[in-house]
Amino acid sequence: MLQRPLTHRLLRSTATVAALSLSTASFVCAQTALPFGPGEQLTYSVRVGKLGNVGRGKMIVEGPVTLRDVEVYALHFELRARVGFLTATDRTCSWIDPQRMATLRFQKHERHPLSKYDETVELFPQEQRWERTPGDTGVSPTDDPLDELSFIYYVRTLPLVADTTYELTRHFEIGRNPIQVNVVRRDTLVTEAGTFPTVFVEMRVKDPRRYKGDGVIAIHLSDDRYRLPVRITSSMPLFGSTVLTLVAYSHATELAATGGR
Repeated sequence: MLQRPLTHRLLRSTATVAALSLSTASFVCAQTALPFGPGEQLTYSVRVGKLGNVGRGKMIVEGPVTLRDVEVYALHFELRARVGFLTATDRTCSWIDPQRMATLRFQKHERHPLSKYDETVELFPQEQRWERTPGDTGVSPTDDPLDELSFIYYVRTLPLVADTTYELTRHFEIGRNPIQVNVVRRDTLVTEAGTFPTVFVEMRVKDPRRYKGDGVIAIHLSDDRYRLPVRITSSMPLFGSTVLTLVAYSHATELAATGGR
């Protein structure tokens, strides 16, 4: 079996330790330097395989609003795709405490040609537990839990050191951990929204419902203080590989007012 170079293994070890520390400490700094906030709106074209552009997607940050006496941001993801007579929609929302980057509520509504899925999850971070409607309850492995949407926003706060793997135990469901974030390379992407130096990362996730096991979400983040998701590649049931590419954006109101400082 080939072994990675010692420098890489040391970097990986260091990154893992750093990632574990980030789960409890990084947001103390990040709360004054978040790369996103209310007012941010990202619009995407949706491409499926060789079929070309088949729809539109959006990621929006709203708030702050109060949920269970905590000021939170509402993160919204919306996607609509149509291939012939087949239509797919996905609406996901996560309410996060920006002071500690912990999810308090998560909702998902999916409609695909052969299936539909709805869930609402109430999370109680300090008690390390969650309740899903309809259905079950469970214990979280951390008091700073995340869900599949807020995880993407959390990755935007990481240092993203070159040739590094972050291993994170932050998903609210124990069985969907750990999640690995691999920093693959830096490159440049040209889209309708502009030209972006980017950091390419791969999130290796555990999602039995969508991937029937492990899956990979590939993200090109802008290599600047905003860390905009410029391109996201994942998969959709029946449609297969799906690519979201940024076509328009507006920064968070506060960041725009301060020039991102």
